[in-house]
Amino acid sequence: MTLHSQILGEGQPFVILHGFLGMSDNWKSLGSKFAEAGFQVHLVDQRNHGRSFHDDTFNYEVLAEDLKNYCEDHQLNDIILLGHSMGGKTAMLFATLYPELVSKLLVADISPRFYPVHHDAILNGLSALDFTDIKSRGQADKVLSQYVSEVGTRMFLLKNLYWIEKGQLALRMNLDVLKDNVSEVGEALPMHSKFEKQTLFLRGDKSEYVMTNDEVLIKQHFPLAEIQTISDAGHWLHAENPEDFYETVINFITS
Repeated sequence: MTLHSQILGEGQPFVILHGFLGMSDNWKSLGSKFAEAGFQVHLVDQRNHGRSFHDDTFNYEVLAEDLKNYCEDHQLNDIILLGHSMGGKTAMLFATLYPELVSKLLVADISPRFYPVHHDAILNGLSALDFTDIKSRGQADKVLSQYVSEVGTRMFLLKNLYWIEKGQLALRMNLDVLKDNVSEVGEALPMHSKFEKQTLFLRGDKSEYVMTNDEVLIKQHFPLAEIQTISDAGHWLHAENPEDFYETVINFITS
């Protein structure tokens, strides 16, 4: 089963992986800009997300394997690989397993370390959406707001809503499997994994996902890594400050 993607532009392949509960659509405007800059951009939906297939197995090993299969199906090599959050963990593991396929690696607001589960409120809110009663985005937002106060986070989550048929809403993500396997999302990169090519870690200045004391661990796994901070941005740094994010990424991938 191959992953669903949106492919924009022509040039060196630039593969972008979304985060947990996200999808390729989250990256469409930035993806278009990278395509305009001369890259063939692959906005990929990871398994159990977006329009990609649903499967009961969910961990970074299979996510990396899915991407390997995707690269083979599309005959991609010498790729630039960017992943945000969970997608960053997939990208890190993929680059350490298949370094011959990756020319440059970019990791947005996640470190190789272990993270405890912290998505409970969001997953409870999504589980509370009863689509026998809910017939509009507004109604879904109202239910979700009882669990998730931050408007931006709710808008991000509600992008997963779609009409299965007239009058019947559903979520694109495979919520049950993601809930059952949520502990996998925080797993650390295996201890001896290493990628010895150019790597850029980006972090939001208001985010606590990549801290100063993560730098030693980052350098152990990625000896050539640079770490850059995007100002006025939290964990969704690419959405909160897309201009600086774009400039930082384009400078790195074209240098």
